[in-house]
Amino acid sequence: MPMEKRKAWLLYNPMAGRFPAGPFLGRAERALKSAGWDVSTVEGRDEQGLVRSAEQAVWEGCEAVFVAGGDGSVGQVAATLAGTETALGVLPAGTANVWAQELGLPRLDWIHWFALEQAAIQLARGDIRLVDIGEVNGRAFLLWAGVGLDAHIVNSIEPRERWEKAFAIVHYATLALWTSIGWEGVHLRAESQGQVWEGRFLAAVACNIPAYAGGLMNLAPGAKVDDGLLDFWLIGGQSLRDVLVRVAQIFMGTHVDAPGVVHFRASEARFEAQGELPMQCDGEPIQMASPLHFRIRKKALRVLVPADAGPHLFSISSEIELEA
Repeated sequence: MPMEKRKAWLLYNPMAGRFPAGPFLGRAERALKSAGWDVSTVEGRDEQGLVRSAEQAVWEGCEAVFVAGGDGSVGQVAATLAGTETALGVLPAGTANVWAQELGLPRLDWIHWFALEQAAIQLARGDIRLVDIGEVNGRAFLLWAGVGLDAHIVNSIEPRERWEKAFAIVHYATLALWTSIGWEGVHLRAESQGQVWEGRFLAAVACNIPAYAGGLMNLAPGAKVDDGLLDFWLIGGQSLRDVLVRVAQIFMGTHVDAPGVVHFRASEARFEAQGELPMQCDGEPIQMASPLHFRIRKKALRVLVPADAGPHLFSISSEIELEA
């Protein structure tokens, strides 16, 4: 008796990444079908299109939604699938692809032409894990959300033209240096678990994963996506010199114990500042009015991961509890 096909949609964002991933989707789709998935490919050019398609996939009872796009597309679909029985699978076709990097998936770039097919093969026979979703003032995020210098940069450069994405690291670094000149930080009051921190910070970030800044930095070592906690980092400083020192500290891993850097883990926290704040959620630019209320939705999202997904990202219990 033939095995029943597993139903899935493959959502494609043609605007993501350094070059169009469309020509490579056929191989990824065939890889999924050969592994027993019944796949339908749907294009979504903006956030609304991706969200509508993900909602429709849930309504039609899909076991999984595969997203061929970047971290912004992944975050938008993750927010839609949270709390449902439909799992998220990522075919990394964006600029940075930090979530895919954390999972150890190959990423589409100039020298890895078949990365989407290889990622599809790994996920098609992988595991389903339960992971946490963060929220800030009701807006969900999978990776991180924050205010400060990085949020100002993201709000300055997004949305980008495709040619700009081809020089993403240089473009980001140039804008970071330019924005840092005269930067005085953001005056912020943070509260959590009965404690209060107040001062000027270069950045204040809630992390759900270790990697940050396009995967270039390991800001939150020890962060797990399924521990029911967010890792909060308040990076003190108010000048270009402070920016350069903090970047060096994070690259070397010495920021963990550096004076002026606050780190705490919590399921909830509150940030207060003056007026409306430029923010980034999963690398997407947004504006939010203070106060900012962060909270975690514990194990709210099902994700497809490679069978050998590293223990640095997951606690031991998440897969076991799903199977129980």
